[in-house]
Amino acid sequence: MELHNTMEDLVVARVNEIFEAIDGGDSVKKYCTCDQCRMDIVCFTLNRLRPHYIVSNRGVSRVQQSSIERQQQIADITALIHDGFRQVNHNQRQNFAHSPGSSGAPQDKSFPVFNIPVIIGRLFDGNSFAPISDVDIELFCNGELAPMKDGNWQNPLHLVHNTEGNFSFWPAPVKASSVNEPRIFEYTVRIVAPEFETLSHFFKIPLTGEAQATGSFSLKRTYKLPHLYMFPPGEAEQNG
Repeated sequence: MELHNTMEDLVVARVNEIFEAIDGGDSVKKYCTCDQCRMDIVCFTLNRLRPHYIVSNRGVSRVQQSSIERQQQIADITALIHDGFRQVNHNQRQNFAHSPGSSGAPQDKSFPVFNIPVIIGRLFDGNSFAPISDVDIELFCNGELAPMKDGNWQNPLHLVHNTEGNFSFWPAPVKASSVNEPRIFEYTVRIVAPEFETLSHFFKIPLTGEAQATGSFSLKRTYKLPHLYMFPPGEAEQNG
């Protein structure tokens, strides 16, 4: 069964209309029109609207409202989008170029690729079993830091307190020779902290080439690591 939030269609369409108007007018000097800011505004707006899910063509038919209701809905969405413009442009992401049309991700999707899943895990203190924070976690592939899909994903990743030890990486797609080409990717998660022994966790992800790179996050495309534990120097062997 496929669920679809029709609010996404309305918001994305209206944001695109507003961006096109900005690109064609004097407001381009006032607002950033890069793809990242565009998506941030879409997220800002959708998080403030009640979703409307459908599962069939009957649901699509019910979405068609009277002209007055539709106009009011578009007006409410537009007001939220303009609020999003102000918020996003006052708090731009520092890890993006913010040039028109820039997204921080490869634009050429015409060749087959290996779509690396989002790698997720959780880090704990091996003695207290409490989540660890204020450490840097690195993801390596073939001995080098794995490049991320875009600037929203950091490597190294600094683990902060409010994430409760949870961490995630989304490596950039890797070009494949052909669709369905098999390949095994070898990764290492490495964590160095003064009060703990260095932790290195090795793992492999078997993948096959796909026609193009995926553009959005999906829970179906995740690779979950076992819980990782760090110990003070000399205690890892005692607890092994």
